[in-house]
Amino acid sequence: MTWLSQIPFLKGYEDFLLCGLFVAILLILYSLISRKNPEENDILPNPRPTLYNFIELIVEFNRNLVHYIAGREGDKYTPFVAAVFIYILAMNLLGLIPGFIPPTSNINVNAGAAFFVFLYYNYTGFRAHGISYLKHFLGPIKLMAPMFLLIELVSHVFRPVTLSIRLFGNMFSDHMVLEIFQHLIPVGVPAIFLFMALIVAFVQAFVFAMLTAIYIGLAIAHE
Repeated sequence: MTWLSQIPFLKGYEDFLLCGLFVAILLILYSLISRKNPEENDILPNPRPTLYNFIELIVEFNRNLVHYIAGREGDKYTPFVAAVFIYILAMNLLGLIPGFIPPTSNINVNAGAAFFVFLYYNYTGFRAHGISYLKHFLGPIKLMAPMFLLIELVSHVFRPVTLSIRLFGNMFSDHMVLEIFQHLIPVGVPAIFLFMALIVAFVQAFVFAMLTAIYIGLAIAHE
């Protein structure tokens, strides 16, 4: 049970779905507010750290990540990788707030995000190479093309599967451990596991974004 499921007109909906939509709405609202006066965010001095500064830091981090993996031409893919990182991270962090659960502890949410990544990196491959992108699946030796095709197809199909299962396994177990210790030893000890859960939230978002960047880099590589 979460706070959202206590709202009368939301009763009957799955908690992971409500929490996922809640995160998406918050991020969309923040994006609209930030775009309303972008000049003010850049010009007005603000000595104190703000949420805008934090998001800007995350975007720059993802930009460097994409540059490292895909080169300078990866700039155009930074918004997607950064959006994936921010959304996964926000869902992971939501589970640290009492009365909420991390949507990423449900396989359906992760599978949806992973499938979208699967569609996007294949789209970037076709966009970069046209129909020649299909040569990526055939390997360097023509006589062995059927075997390479089978191997590549299996590899690509399992990419979203491994993405979603990895995130699900880590976030589900992390949330369960934190919840168990909160009930067993409610004072002091949960703070340790809360800190560990915070690290796990960032690491899992980073791994998801890094693999997304790698898949894009492989799809657009001219080799």
